[in-house]
Amino acid sequence: MSEKVYEAIELAKKTGKIKKGTNEVTKVIEKGTAKLVVVAKDVSPPEITMHLPLLCKEKGVKCVEVGSKEELGAAAGLPVGTVAVAITQEGEAKNVLKEINKGE
Repeated sequence: MSEKVYEAIELAKKTGKIKKGTNEVTKVIEKGTAKLVVVAKDVSPPEITMHLPLLCKEKGVKCVEVGSKEELGAAAGLPVGTVAVAITQEGEAKNVLKEINKGE
């Protein structure tokens, strides 16, 4: 599952739009423009991202957890780790997102 999520982020980064970081991700969920939200499990303290899954559920957005913020940052094209990424325009990641949404 994680590979598909990283693939979707990489494709969306190249052909669509992504938002990185807790604040940016929170904003796009609240606006209703997030298509997929990905949160890293190894966040310290966990309070930083605790609100994201709840907000996603409230807004009907799929929220996926991945193992590490370093890998999530790398998929988003960052030299450092990031705790959260949201895909706002899927671009060529549309089919991969469909697969992720089916594989609940």
